[in-house]
Amino acid sequence: MRSDVGKADRKRDGDVSIGASRTRREPSWLTRHIPVTTWLPRYRRTWISRDVIAGFTTWGLLIPEGIAYATLAGLPPQAGLYTLVASLAIYAIFGTSRHLVVAGTSASAVLVYSAITALHPTSAASFATLAAGMIIITGCIFALAGICKLGFVTSFLSRPVMEGFVFGLAIFVTVKQLPKLFGIEKGSGDTVRQLVHVVAHFGQTSGITLSVGLVALGLLFGLERSLPRIPSGLVVLALGIAISAVLHLDHHGVDTVGSIPSGLPSPKWPHLKLSELWVLIPSAAGMMLVIFSESLGAGQAFAEKHGYRLESNQELVALGLANIGSGMLGGLACGGSLSQSAVNEGAGARSEVSPMVAATLSLVTVVALTPLFTDLPEAVLAALIIHAVSHLMKVREMRRFYRLMPRDFWLGMMSLLGVVVLDVLPGLLLGVILSILLLVYRASRPPISVMGIDPDIPGGFLDMRRHSRACAVRGVLVIRPDAPLFYANAQTVRDAVEGLVDASEVPIHAVVLDLNANDDIDITSTENLEKLVEWLDGKRIVLGIAHLHGPAFSMAERSGLLGKLHEDHIFETTRDAVDWAKSHLPGAGDLRLQPGEEPL
Repeated sequence: MRSDVGKADRKRDGDVSIGASRTRREPSWLTRHIPVTTWLPRYRRTWISRDVIAGFTTWGLLIPEGIAYATLAGLPPQAGLYTLVASLAIYAIFGTSRHLVVAGTSASAVLVYSAITALHPTSAASFATLAAGMIIITGCIFALAGICKLGFVTSFLSRPVMEGFVFGLAIFVTVKQLPKLFGIEKGSGDTVRQLVHVVAHFGQTSGITLSVGLVALGLLFGLERSLPRIPSGLVVLALGIAISAVLHLDHHGVDTVGSIPSGLPSPKWPHLKLSELWVLIPSAAGMMLVIFSESLGAGQAFAEKHGYRLESNQELVALGLANIGSGMLGGLACGGSLSQSAVNEGAGARSEVSPMVAATLSLVTVVALTPLFTDLPEAVLAALIIHAVSHLMKVREMRRFYRLMPRDFWLGMMSLLGVVVLDVLPGLLLGVILSILLLVYRASRPPISVMGIDPDIPGGFLDMRRHSRACAVRGVLVIRPDAPLFYANAQTVRDAVEGLVDASEVPIHAVVLDLNANDDIDITSTENLEKLVEWLDGKRIVLGIAHLHGPAFSMAERSGLLGKLHEDHIFETTRDAVDWAKSHLPGAGDLRLQPGEEPL
């Protein structure tokens, strides 16, 4: 009865999953690949007011950020507006998150800028063409990964390494905006060189430009803290434009954005040379990993909070189509942002209608409102960018990594320093390599447990290093690798077994190897097990294997391992293997503690 009342309350509040139905049916191709066909027919009218308010709020946040990120990517300001028209609408149609906002991000903007400048474009037009090409390539990689169901790929990226990379990226962006904030000429090179350039030219600072920038920064951080529901970016943007127009700041040495073309451009497919493709594809693949890591993390956070499911492979397709659409319009690379999505959710968004409203308002802005941005000071744009990327400098998170696992913290710091000292793309490559090396390192050194009898549970075994009540089986070494045995760690496991035998203070007469973590074994593993059998035979020690599952047993049979080990040395349970081992020892007994077998 209480359950029914709860359901009724949730229905009255409108807090039920879109697409929920009384009878479960197999989803059709259309509903699987175009999610809008699932949720839109079931859209509740009671949600429209919240979605519209959230759409207006999100638009107010995204307009200034879009213009700022466009300049960060080396593209004209209108590119950020074109992005919103394409990315918000396309993701709302193909995405599976109800709250994720897909738009330009600071990280992707910097990655585009770094990749394109490395090709040394000769004009603004060629820069824009190369940028569009890279963004479309990124979209194609996204879509291909989704079609091939590679949504699991980001699970292999170490979180501390990626957080370190993003932190370094935020430092890079902040230093890059300092010349605009101080009103001096921009420098070149890595972050350190650009910072040195700012310090060297500090005497040329434009006082009025710096004042405009600092006031904008102060307002952004102050409004965010005191009035978090107000779109501080839009407020500062409007104030900057108004004050600049009234006081004619451009006549006092303050650089402004200038005229921004109105109207939406026609979609174009950029023509790239083969030599340019070879440079852009690796950069696009790296950018795809960064965007997807951030997008998936943000999307999953809101999906868990509101009790719905995120389809990672469909997310890849949706992000791919959004980037292709943005690239063809001359926009920015786009992805899901946790901060932008949090604003959308906090404003009351209930569905993908919210970003659709924001996309419609962005279209109106592109068509009719761009003349309003002519007097926008560049120093205000710099303040908007610095404020946005400051949220990526997660000092508290890095401290947590250091407290929990210093090794992972230092890997993250290496990724951070790679961006600051080497540059963005080398830093990204370093981050990916560090993630892979960390994965390989951990896989090649699995934890090895030495098992003892659980005195409280008949036939039970415990890791003696973790449980003081576990009792050793005198003369028998029971070992369990706590990860699957495969080619990268087979030698390590074999060395560990041999080391434990040699280090034992009492003579070892039998070794029991528990392979319960393995469903299968490869050639390298069988070869190392054969060598272990030979080594133990030389010491007159017998080897028994517990939990050798079907595929692994077949491989052991085909490889000849069973010929050396003998089939009667294979057991279904660890208890059976230990019983067998003890029956071959002088003074054989059962699993009851023998004299001298004391808890460790």
